[in-house]
Amino acid sequence: MSTHSGREVRVLVVDDDPLSLELVTAALEQEGVEIASTTDSRQALPMMRAQRPDILILDLMMPGLTGMQVLEQAREQDSTLDVILMTAHYSTESAVEAIQKGAADYFNKPIDVEKLQSRVGGLIEEVRRRQRARRLDEEMVETVRFEGMVARSPVMQDLFARIRRVAPHFRTALVTGPTGTGKELVARALHNLSAKSNGPFVVCNCAALTETIAEGELFGHMRGSFTGAQQDKAGLFEAAHGGTLFLDEIGEMPLSIQAKLLRAVQQQEVLRVGATAPRKVDVRIVAATNRTLKDSIAHKEFREDLFFRLSMVQLTLPRLADRREDIPLLIQHFLDHWSAEYNKPIAGLDHRALTLLTLYAWPGNVRELENTLGYAAMMARSATIMPRDFPEEILGGPAKAAANPAESSTDYPLVSLEEMRRLHARRVVESLGDDKVRAAAILGVSRATLYRLLSDAAPENDRDEETSPSASAL
Repeated sequence: MSTHSGREVRVLVVDDDPLSLELVTAALEQEGVEIASTTDSRQALPMMRAQRPDILILDLMMPGLTGMQVLEQAREQDSTLDVILMTAHYSTESAVEAIQKGAADYFNKPIDVEKLQSRVGGLIEEVRRRQRARRLDEEMVETVRFEGMVARSPVMQDLFARIRRVAPHFRTALVTGPTGTGKELVARALHNLSAKSNGPFVVCNCAALTETIAEGELFGHMRGSFTGAQQDKAGLFEAAHGGTLFLDEIGEMPLSIQAKLLRAVQQQEVLRVGATAPRKVDVRIVAATNRTLKDSIAHKEFREDLFFRLSMVQLTLPRLADRREDIPLLIQHFLDHWSAEYNKPIAGLDHRALTLLTLYAWPGNVRELENTLGYAAMMARSATIMPRDFPEEILGGPAKAAANPAESSTDYPLVSLEEMRRLHARRVVESLGDDKVRAAAILGVSRATLYRLLSDAAPENDRDEETSPSASAL
């Protein structure tokens, strides 16, 4: 998308003939359209970078840079830009070349003003449609944002509902799922929605705990209890007193420490290394792992009693490949983040870039998608992210998307967020036995909007439809 929602449509006209320039700009003047112009073709690209026009109108034969050269470089900057070429020296070859290089149209001089107005008017409406779609994208992301996570898929919505239900009551919880799916976000959500939300949220990376340091890190130590212990030190359990302790990668916890961990969790007390009396703590425990702990138990690598103590509440995160309908939402969410982080006006993805992201298998799950978009936003030379901005593994294409060809295929022909909204709406309605009233409530949209999503063609006046009197009746 090349527009910022809510702003005027911007048109840049470049023609070395002042009279022609005046004629075109006068013909296109209308409310809601901002027109800039120059007779110097060398100024076209700097003006583009500064003003980010939606429509570019170029004379073909100009000194300095030709219209064809400007077309090439302009489309390189922004592949969504609509470009119209004008010329008094028409040839079939130049017309074909212009279209191949991405021009939307090609006009002969002297310009037929009515035809130009009609063609540009159509492009302006298309820009406004993209602006409306952009607003809907932003609004939809807001409606499905939950404690730092963004998802519309049924599996994730179910997970969010379970988090809301258990957060006020849990003492221990086990979060499972592949690497990069957002287990720490789930842990933070459990903490934020709990009665302990004002207390500390302390993170322990169990994979970094060796057998020699694990006890001291978790439970603390007394001065002089070992060489180098020059003062008393509280452990992570005490640091998390009154809040939540997140034990990340619990499957990597040394077996020798697991019995002491079990006692600390059960008794809510810890014994510092070198101490003679335990200390009471009030801590909620969230453990996370990408392992199958039952397999670890079978191999004598994890204590069964600790597993049962931790897994009173068990929450499982799916692979990103199993919730592909969330990819457009996550793209929007991460683009907003990285655009602000880098202070770069990243407006969206070229359709080819979007296709690459939606066909890729995402073995690193949501974290890999976030990092990919962060890299692309850093590398982007324009407001639109292009395929060239992605790292090499993404550019490998669908053939490299998954070791198993079945994994790289999808039931979601993702081209735009609007298409995904339609597909998801149809699936929700079908799953509810055609109960549209309930489906609208689950989707968080009006019933009129639901009907639009279920129809074959979306009306141009989506926003009006939301508030029209008929929107209240099914």
